[in-house]
Order: sequence, then C-alpha cells, then structure tokens
Amino acid sequence: MTEVLLTALGVGGATLFGAVLGFVFKKISHRMGDIMMSFAAGIMLAAAVLGLILPSVDYGGGGAKGLPITIIGIFLGAFTVNALDKLVPHLHKLSGIDPENVKNSENSGKVHKILLFVMAIAIHNFPEGIAAGVGFGTDNVTDGILIALGIALQNIPEGMIIIAPMLSAGIKPSRTFLIAAVTGVVEVIGTLVGYLAVSLAQAVLPFALAFAGGTMLYVVSDEMILETHAHGSERAATYSLLIGFCVMLTLDILLG
Repeated sequence: MTEVLLTALGVGGATLFGAVLGFVFKKISHRMGDIMMSFAAGIMLAAAVLGLILPSVDYGGGGAKGLPITIIGIFLGAFTVNALDKLVPHLHKLSGIDPENVKNSENSGKVHKILLFVMAIAIHNFPEGIAAGVGFGTDNVTDGILIALGIALQNIPEGMIIIAPMLSAGIKPSRTFLIAAVTGVVEVIGTLVGYLAVSLAQAVLPFALAFAGGTMLYVVSDEMILETHAHGSERAATYSLLIGFCVMLTLDILLG
C-alpha cells in the first residue's frame, strides 16, 4: 500500500511539476507542444498495451481463453470515457477560449469557464489514475510502476500545456496553479480507487486491467493524436509518438 500511495502522489505531482514548467516556459509553440504531447501519447500507448491489456489476457486465462473478457473490458473502458466526453466539453474545445471574452465577462461567467476547464481535464485524469492504481493489482509490482511512470511522463507536458491558455485568458497565476493542483488531486484519487477496487475483488482484475487499458487507448486516439495532428506538425508528432512508445518498451524489457 505504501508503494501505491507514493505512486499516487507521484502521478498527481507530475502534473504540478509540468505546471511549474508551464509558468517558466509560458510561450510554448504549437509545434513544440505537439511534439511533447505526441511523446506522451507514445508512452501511454505502450503502457496501455504492455502494462494493462496483455496482462489482462494472461490473468483472464491466457491465449484465446483470456481474449473475450479483455476485448469487452477495452470497449467498455472506451465507451465510458466517450460518455464522459459527451457530458463535459472536450479539453481541446476549451483550449480555444477567447481571452478577451473571458476578461470582459462577469465573474460568474469566468468561474463557469474555469470549472469547465477543470472538469475537462479531470475527465482524462481520473481514468488515467484508475489505470495506475489497477496496475498495482497484479502480483507484478514492476508493471504497476511502469504504468504509473508512463502516466506521470504524460502528465508533465499536459501540465505545461494547460498553463498558457489559462494565463492568457486572464486567470490569476495563483488560481491557475490551484486549478492545476486540483487536476493532479483527481488523478491521485483515481489511483487509490483503482487499486482498492482490484484489491477488494481480485476476480475482476482481468476486466479492470482491460477497462483501464481501453480508457487510455481512447484518450490517446480521440484526444492526443487528434490534437497533435491539427497544427501542421504531423510528421514530427508521429515520430515523437514512436520515440515515446520505444522508450516505454525499453523500460518494460529492462525492468520486467
């Protein structure tokens, strides 16, 4: 449990670390942001496949026997995030908020936009946290650490990228940092929820692993790749994703 608590704090803290870097490097070009986010997407993609989906097949009985529950879990994980996306605006839709409109709006309108922004980020941070926690439900602690490391590495550029839009929208630096902190706390809670869920019911472990993997695959495909290929840096973003995937693959082999 100690490892899980430390991991939860590390995963959430990575967002704050990224936020601090965001304050230092306030003007990040679209190209650099796309490259960083694509690298993170590659990390998450490898973590989902190597640390969650393949173990799900193994814990489900291995081979063809373990496939049905894994496939069902993947799709239900994706459907869940898709449903959440329909309830709360996408992060990339909110990143284009007009700074002047926000500055000139009444305080209630400003708070509303801030809450939407926080909720959009939390949509993805909570299931990512669950994935980190579920990873520790297996007997292989290394898998749990690798998944958490992958998510933490993804959180750093995400933390950097969300700072600039909020500052340009007229949100005070102190409040901006607090918002980033909230998104990190959501991930900490998700990590603990995921771990406790599989600890209390080991029978659901194969499904839980696949479900968590499905949520990550959905976020990578629907949000991260889409965003990083929207500003003319598709080639650089693609190679950055491949580098991120290979980094995670190397860590998995060396530490596995």
